Amino acid sequence: MAQTRRRFLRNAGIGLLTFYVSGCEVELTPQEAREREIAHRILSDFEVSTLNALGEILLPGSAMAGLSHFVDHQLGASPEDCLLMLRYLGVATPFAPFYQGGLAALNDFSQIEAKRTFADLNPSDQTGIVEQFSQANPDGWQGPPGPFFYFVLRNDAVDVVYGTKKGVESLGIPYMAHIEPPVGWNG
Repeated sequence: MAQTRRRFLRNAGIGLLTFYVSGCEVELTPQEAREREIAHRILSDFEVSTLNALGEILLPGSAMAGLSHFVDHQLGASPEDCLLMLRYLGVATPFAPFYQGGLAALNDFSQIEAKRTFADLNPSDQTGIVEQFSQANPDGWQGPPGPFFYFVLRNDAVDVVYGTKKGVESLGIPYMAHIEPPVGWNG
C-alpha cells in the first residue's frame, strides 16, 4: 500500500499507523501495536523501558496507550509525515538523536542521583528526578536541554492519550474536530 496524502491524513485523524508485521503492512493504533508486541525499529529495549517509565510519570496511562510505539514509529517516518511535537518546533531532522540523547541523559542522571536506571526507580523517586530536569539542567545532565526534553515528551504523551475523539471525551469535553474521524484510535 502506497502512502498517499489522503491515506496519511485519514489514518492520522483516526490514529492508525502503518506497522510492518512479517513483511506485511498492517494499520494499527499505537495501543494495538503495544498489545501485539510489535518490535520497535529505532529505539532499543532499554530506551523503550525508559521512555515508558518516563511517560507514566508525565502522563499516567501513556505507556498503555502505546507511547513508545508512537514515538518509535514516528522516528522512522519521513520528516514531512512525522507527528512528533519536535517537528512543529522547528528542530532539524533527524529526531532520533534528540530522543535517544534525552533518554540516555535521564538514565545517566538517575544513576548519579539514585544509583539505578530510571525505569528501576519507584514512582516517587522517578517523580523527583523529573522535577529536577524539568526545571533546569541539573549538574551532570548530558543531553538536550532538560526542560525542553520534558516539554516535548509531555506533549507527545498527551497526543497519544488525548489526541483522539475517545481521549478528548474521556476528559468530559465535547469533541469538536473540523473533520471528524470515523473511529477513535484507542478503540
